[in-house]
Parts: sequence; C-alpha cells; structure tokens
Amino acid sequence: MDPTVLLTVLVVVLALVTVALVALFVLVLRGGTASGRSGGQRPGARRGHKAPRRPAPADAPAPVSAAEQEELRSRRQAVDRREELLAEREDRLNRYLEEMHTREAHLDQIAAGLDDREAQLDEAERERVDALAEVAGLSPEDARAELMAHVEKDSRLHAAQLTREIESEARRSADTTARQIIVTSIQRLAAEQTTESVVATVALPGDDMKGRIIGREGRNIRAFEQITGVNVLIDDTPESVLLSCFDPVRRETARLTLTELVADGRIHPARIEEVHERSKLRVDELCVRAAEDALIEMGITDLAPGLLPILGSLQYRTSYGQNVLRHLVECGHIAALLAGELGLDIETCRRAAFLHDIGKALTHEAEGSHAKVGADLARRHGEHPDIVHAIEAHHNEVEPRTVEAVLTQAADAISGSRPGARRESLEMYVKRLQRLEGIAKEHSGVDKVFAMQAGREVRVMVAPELVNDAESQVIARDIAKRVEEELTYPGSIKVTVVRESRAVALAK
Repeated sequence: MDPTVLLTVLVVVLALVTVALVALFVLVLRGGTASGRSGGQRPGARRGHKAPRRPAPADAPAPVSAAEQEELRSRRQAVDRREELLAEREDRLNRYLEEMHTREAHLDQIAAGLDDREAQLDEAERERVDALAEVAGLSPEDARAELMAHVEKDSRLHAAQLTREIESEARRSADTTARQIIVTSIQRLAAEQTTESVVATVALPGDDMKGRIIGREGRNIRAFEQITGVNVLIDDTPESVLLSCFDPVRRETARLTLTELVADGRIHPARIEEVHERSKLRVDELCVRAAEDALIEMGITDLAPGLLPILGSLQYRTSYGQNVLRHLVECGHIAALLAGELGLDIETCRRAAFLHDIGKALTHEAEGSHAKVGADLARRHGEHPDIVHAIEAHHNEVEPRTVEAVLTQAADAISGSRPGARRESLEMYVKRLQRLEGIAKEHSGVDKVFAMQAGREVRVMVAPELVNDAESQVIARDIAKRVEEELTYPGSIKVTVVRESRAVALAK
C-alpha cells in the first residue's frame, strides 16, 4: 500500500478515537454530577444526628437506591478502563505513525537509489547500443531500416503465398465436375485389401520335427538360413515355426522349401539345396498363374508371353504395404470407369493403368526408376507408344502428353490414397533393408547378400575364388563403415562375411 494513503487512514482513525474519548468524558461528567446531588449530605447536618423528618415536597426527586449507586460505580469503572484502553491504543498508534514515518523515509531513500540505478542502466544501454553499432558497422537508424526491409520482404512473401492459396481455392472450386466423376467411379468399384505380413507360418506334424529342422549343433537351420536368406524362428509355439523375411518372393520360396522338407522328413544341407531349387521353379509357375488370373480379370488377351512371369512376380511384392499386382488390377478398373465417364477409349486406359507399375518387378536388377524401367520393358515387348508413354509419365518424370497418361496418374493416386490401402512404416522398413543389401552387393567378389534379424544383421556370401580370408575382413569393415555413413537405424548392425569353399571329387 502507498505510504501516503496509509498515513491518511491512520489520521482519520485517530480523529475518530479522539471524538469517542470526548463523548465518553462528557457522559462521565454528567453521571458524576447526578450522583453527587443524589448521594451527598445536606449542608449543616451532623454525623450521627438524626434530623427531624420533614414531609418531602411533591416535586422533589426520589432518593437513589444502593443498587443504582453500585451500577453507577460500575459504569465509572468501565469508563475508566475504556479510557485506559484508548490511551494505550493512542500510544500504539503514535508509535505506529512514527514507524510509518521512518519507513516512508527509508522508501524515499530506496526510490532515490532506484532512480540512480535506472539512470546508470540507461547509460549502460546507450553504451551497449553504441558498441553494437560500432561492431556491426550500422547505426541504430540503419539497423532499423534493415529490419523494416526484412519485414517488408516477409510480408511480400506472405502476400504472394496467400495469393497462390486463393488461386488454388478458385481452381478447386472450378473442379466440381471432375470430382463428381471421380466419386462416381470410386463408388462403382469395391476392391478388397489384405494386409501383407513379413512372416510366414509352416505347420509341423509334431514338436519333434523342430529338432530335426535345427539339426546336429544347428547345422540344418544354419544351412537353411544361408541358402534361402530368411530367418527361421523356433519358439514354444506348438507344431509350427515362423519364417521371417522382408522379401515376399524369398519368403514364399523358403516356405515351400520347408513345407516339402517337413513332408519328406529328410532334412540335411544337400537336401535343402535340392528342394530350394525346385521351390524357386514352383514360385515362378505360381507367378505365371497369378499373372494369367489378373489378365482374365482385366479382359486382356494379347499380352506378350515374356511379360507374364515378370507381371506375376508382383504378386509377392508390396508398395507401402499394398500388394502391387492387386494395386495394378485396381488401377485398371478405376481407369476404365473414369474413361467411361469421360467418353475415352476404355481398353487403352485400362491397359495403361494395369501395366504402369510393371517396372517394380525389375528395380532390384536394372538401374533407374521403376517408371523408366517399366517403359523400356513395355517398349521391348511391343506395347503401343501411348501405353509406353503412360507408364513412363505416371510419376511426372516426363511430362504427360496424352489423356491416357493423365488418367493413369489419377487412377494410381486414387488407388494409393484411399484409406487403408498403404502403410508408410512397413514400406520404409523394407526400403531400409533393401538399401542395406544394396550397399553390400556393391563390393566386388560378393555373391549373395541377406539382411537378417529385422535388419540387425547383414550376412554377405563371397566367392572363395575371388576373395581370400584377409580380403573378407576388409569387405566387412568397408560395409560397416558405409552403413554407418549412409543409413539411419536404431541400435547396431552386425556385418558377417562368409567365405565357404567346397572341394568335390567323384569316385568311380
């Protein structure tokens, strides 16, 4: 509270107390006078002498009783106590006023000190500004002008961005008809979607089969993982084992291999190699069958035979969790519906959308993007130039020049962006493992590379006739160094280089 206000309040309280004391004093005086008149002796009366009783006049006051006198004495005593209490309070107020005066003087001193301090700070601020201006080579006016120029530039950029947003909104509002066409096409399509997994389960006739899969000192399971490039997970789950691998083709081949080995009962490294080769051929047959089923669903009958196994291999590949072959079929249906709404050539649009991602089957074998690889593949197998152009332009790597190319882009975007179609996390995980294998394959002398244990280990098989033991150590260090520099991953990655040489002789 402000000391001046507090002092004013104290003065008012003291005035009120003084008025109360005066009023009480007047009341006491009046009571004492009445007591003296009623309780005093008449003049001339002697102690012990009884005066003759005279009749009291009719208007004389009644005599004061002893009780009334006692009450008057009590009141006087109470008044005396109140006077003492008021005097004590007055003393305390006087002392408090003196203390307030002392504090006010102290506050005045503090205020004066603060004024001095403020003046010193202002002087220090001016010195700091001068020093900064000297160091920066700018006066405060120049710095202010530069700041205003920066603010003006930001404001212009914001205004330009706002203008672009308004223009985009105007374009979107003008696309009502196009949206209606897309909505109508999507409503006419009901596509199923199954979530791809990175593990496969193989049923066993009994738990004793797990020991035969592991083999003596783990020989069989090590050979199986080395040949197939998948992880074999054996746990307490009864009558089943898990095969884990990010590559669907490799995982399916391993599943067929292990299923046949379990059914046959003979499990050893040589038998594993033999069955694995047959399983790869069987997977190729399954790919051709999947491609033929997709072509029947699309109504395409004149596709080049050389494209069938390539197209069917997409059955075992995913893009952001979406099965690529099912994605192509879905895009073909969407493009056909859009073409029908727009009055375009339905068959050409369906074929272009169906083949637009065929290059994804060869991205691990050929250089370039899947759009470029797919366009070259379609061109070599005699596809129409409009189809080739639609494949090449569906990611805007070349500018789309035909309506089929634009419609292919629209169908691809609709299929990939619908809710539940894709999962970003799985695709990023698969890409990281593919990049891990790609780094190892770039070294000379490397025969096979397998990313194992969910990317925590990369196993590199080198050709023994090209790489000796010392060079194997160098390759392992080089791969580990490149992985550290080029990849971002949690924990650590173990790089294992395996050099195995076999000597085979035939006794006749």
